[in-house]
Amino acid sequence: MNDVLVIGGGPAGVSAAVYAARAGLTVTLVYKDGGALAKAERVDNYYGLYSTSGTDMFDKGIAQAQAVGVTMVQGEVVKLSQDEAGAVFAADITGTAQVQARAVVLATGSARAVPPIEGLAAFERKGVSYCAVCDGFFFRGKDVAVLGNGAYALSEAQELLPLAGSVTVLTNGAEPIVDFPDPIKIVTDKIQAVTGEKTVAGVTLESGETIAAAGVFVAVGTAGGSQLAMKLGAFINDESVVTDDHGRTSIAGLWAAGDCTAGVKQIARAVQEGMAAGMENVGNFFFQLLFVASGGNLLVQSTLYGLGYEVELADLAITVLPVSIVALLWATTYYYLKDRRLRKKYYGDGKEES
Repeated sequence: MNDVLVIGGGPAGVSAAVYAARAGLTVTLVYKDGGALAKAERVDNYYGLYSTSGTDMFDKGIAQAQAVGVTMVQGEVVKLSQDEAGAVFAADITGTAQVQARAVVLATGSARAVPPIEGLAAFERKGVSYCAVCDGFFFRGKDVAVLGNGAYALSEAQELLPLAGSVTVLTNGAEPIVDFPDPIKIVTDKIQAVTGEKTVAGVTLESGETIAAAGVFVAVGTAGGSQLAMKLGAFINDESVVTDDHGRTSIAGLWAAGDCTAGVKQIARAVQEGMAAGMENVGNFFFQLLFVASGGNLLVQSTLYGLGYEVELADLAITVLPVSIVALLWATTYYYLKDRRLRKKYYGDGKEES
């Protein structure tokens, strides 16, 4: 069980992972590729760096996270869920086993552009959906289509299979890059338009054929931060994950940082938000130790903490002061020794960190 799962290997994700790991938390970071950073030919506007390529900056960030003990997993997160108590997150990742953690930081970068298909935007919330977990229930027994050709599309199609009357994957001219099992149908023709009157009725192909569908689920490329957050019920605004000043979302234990949140898309901002999310997780983990050791319920704790009731929580800790003091002493000792081990490992005996 990880303390923190970070999804995204860019500046925000690496920053969150490094700060959390250096504080002694167990951290796993999942990334698919270098994202937007690796596509930057040159970075000139970040402190201390001049004429650095985005690829070089990305590679150094990954190496830095590994150096402080972050477990790195290269793959694509296709599904993010919680247990019934809301205390444990689980991420389904291509090519590896499911990863579980007590907290998650979303740092997946900005949302991908919606394919320029006629009718797609017009029928949003009228049959066009971006979340099978959220909206699949409304299409029970009906024919639906999934737009995409990769692992994310496969995950959405599998989510719909037990509910829908039939599931057809539309690749819009692209070749499938994963195997879609029966009874999922595959149509590789280019799409002309999503059609219907008040709601979606079908998808017209450039060949002239119409695929009957009451719903179209968009799953092009990989699942972005807003799509993953949406599956958990977190607040989304204009394709960005809604957070407070500390990076906390509306779901306790779920943080977001960097380009998947609203604001200017810059490396400096992403690093700052990742740092804030990483440090917040350290504070959250300390509080969990205190509260659980005091006989508290983790679900109540996480809910109250997520809503920001610091005063009430402090009052609650006072009511069980003796046990809280023991838990605090244990946690302080643990992290002091952990820090000593890290310093000795990375800086050597008798050397101070610069």
